[in-house]
Amino acid sequence: MKITDLLKKEGISLNCNANDQISAIDALVELHSKVGNLSDAKEFKNAILEREGKGSTAIGMGIAVPHAKSASVAKAGLTAITIPGGIDYKSLDGNPSNLFFMIAAPDTAADTHLEVLSKLMTLLMDATFAKKLVEAKTADEFLKIIDDKEAEKDKENEAKNATSAPAKTSSAKKLVGVTACPTGIAHTFMAAEALELKAKELGIDIKVEKDGSGGAKDVLTASEIAEADAVIVACDKNIEMGRFDGKPVIITSTKEAIHTPEKLLEKAASGNVSIYHHTGTVTKRDESTGNESLGRKFYKHLMNGVSHMLPFVIGGGIMIALAFLIDTICGYGADGGYNFGNMLPLSSFLKYVGGLAMGLMVPVLAGYIAESIADRPGLAVGFTGGLLAANGNAALFANDKPAFPWVTRFFGEGAPLDGFNHFIGSFAFTNEGATVSGFLGGIAAGFLAGAIVLLLKKLTANFPKSLEGIKPTLIYPLCGVFIMGVAMCFILNPIIGLINTGLSIMLTALSNAGLLALLGLLLGAMMAIDMGGPINKAAYVFGTGMLDTAATLMAAGALATDPEVQACYIAMASIMVGGMVPPVGIAIACKLFPNKFTKSERDSWLSNIVMGSSFITEGAIPFAAADPLHVIPCTLVGAGVAGLLSAIFKCTLMAPHGGIFVFATVGHPLLYIVAWLVGSIITAVMLGLIKKPANK
Repeated sequence: MKITDLLKKEGISLNCNANDQISAIDALVELHSKVGNLSDAKEFKNAILEREGKGSTAIGMGIAVPHAKSASVAKAGLTAITIPGGIDYKSLDGNPSNLFFMIAAPDTAADTHLEVLSKLMTLLMDATFAKKLVEAKTADEFLKIIDDKEAEKDKENEAKNATSAPAKTSSAKKLVGVTACPTGIAHTFMAAEALELKAKELGIDIKVEKDGSGGAKDVLTASEIAEADAVIVACDKNIEMGRFDGKPVIITSTKEAIHTPEKLLEKAASGNVSIYHHTGTVTKRDESTGNESLGRKFYKHLMNGVSHMLPFVIGGGIMIALAFLIDTICGYGADGGYNFGNMLPLSSFLKYVGGLAMGLMVPVLAGYIAESIADRPGLAVGFTGGLLAANGNAALFANDKPAFPWVTRFFGEGAPLDGFNHFIGSFAFTNEGATVSGFLGGIAAGFLAGAIVLLLKKLTANFPKSLEGIKPTLIYPLCGVFIMGVAMCFILNPIIGLINTGLSIMLTALSNAGLLALLGLLLGAMMAIDMGGPINKAAYVFGTGMLDTAATLMAAGALATDPEVQACYIAMASIMVGGMVPPVGIAIACKLFPNKFTKSERDSWLSNIVMGSSFITEGAIPFAAADPLHVIPCTLVGAGVAGLLSAIFKCTLMAPHGGIFVFATVGHPLLYIVAWLVGSIITAVMLGLIKKPANK
């Protein structure tokens, strides 16, 4: 198939009178309708505009290639217009565009037309060829220029294939690259051609993998990647990046590769390129095929959030651990109490900064899950949902006075707006702090935010063209944040509050019945289920409440050795040891069963030891978020056993937090360490048995 098999004479308009981007698109779409390429012109135009919304398809050099894959395309085809005076098509180089090709591709499996279209994209990289097309006087001349250039290119390729490649000198730099764009039609091949042509001029050996709509071409082998001095990833969509772990990698866009290939190649060849460390995020190769399973999509979106969250957990968690360490060194480990970690200005500073960083982990998790689903518009909605999951409903209550006195004046007491305000106050505000949903709530908020933004995009698809610019800046964030706020404050968070209340009643009943072993088992397990969510928080709040109860009993004359007081301290000990197990158990598993974890997960083993030792359970959250069905049961069982053993050993704890830094306050400390290690080893062994290998 030739390029001119897809571009008909009737699909060409020379010296078109279009004077802006939209009118140029209209002209090109009309030509497609004229030659019978479309079944629904309006739907196809919407697909073109949606693609333009992700970034202008004006590649510079006076060329624009609007394109889309859509079910509204009856058959693959090309249309072309020239506007010799040029128009503003929002080109990257800022110059007017005067040569336009519009590609219409059917939303079906890959076909031979994709190969032809990729050939056209490489031809357009020749400035002389593009100039001849703009200067063509008739459609026949336009087509002949294309035919002649295509034939010339085919002869060059035949000669290249027939001749063995010249031997490279040992000093020649060897590079590899990957190019990809959302549709895999235009920018993918133009970026690859630009890199290859410039590399030939510079005497650099490069092989570029084209991740196109018809599948990947010139796929890089493991040996080629291993031998390469550097990698250039010029992609506008997610690709498989794990194969480049440990290599010098430049990550950029197809537009940069098209416009500044020399700059990219020289930087890659210079050796001054950062080493890429894979985060465990593995994404599909072709986002346009639509063949990805639902489970795979869920995992991809989830891992996008987890990989962005991990630095906040590690950085913030270790700073808090340092605050505990400083207070312990300065002699406050035994009597710091609720202020432990804040006893000195330096420790207080570290705990404050670390706490703020840790506080961002759930909003970041939710925000980047939403961003993976709905692109950048999902960020604001996801962050908002994550903040509400991390903080719960507002810990204050609006006063009972009518918000609108003039309403009461005209309508009397009990006016509709007064009742509405009362409804909002009853659900959206609380003084109990029982509505925090933690990382599980953050995951739910992230997926909900992505769905909300996708729905808004669908609902506004047919809005007037004049409103296109305000969709991402006004409509999506305003409506999305409002809907998310309503969903979290009036549905999810109140339900979580009920769960908290029920759990607190259950724990109190067990304590009153004197079932300390069972209580220790449940408290330890609860600390390791959602790690900061409603279940974890219910256990921890119950423990701190028990410490307050012990203080009240002793103020009334009870002794620290009295059974009632000891029961309070035993409960707190079970809680802390349960919270210390998940990060340490996971760290042990990373060393014993390395094939079950990604490289970035294995590299975090030491930080998890530090956080687990400091009673910072959140160190386990990235692992639990990435694989909740396998990780959470393992941490739950290990932490439950640790809590049970701690209670059986009658270990006591008088401090509300601090990990090993407050072991001076622990009763039977050696047995406490045994309980901790046994629980951690159980978690590690279970992970080795039931967790799937990292590459599965």
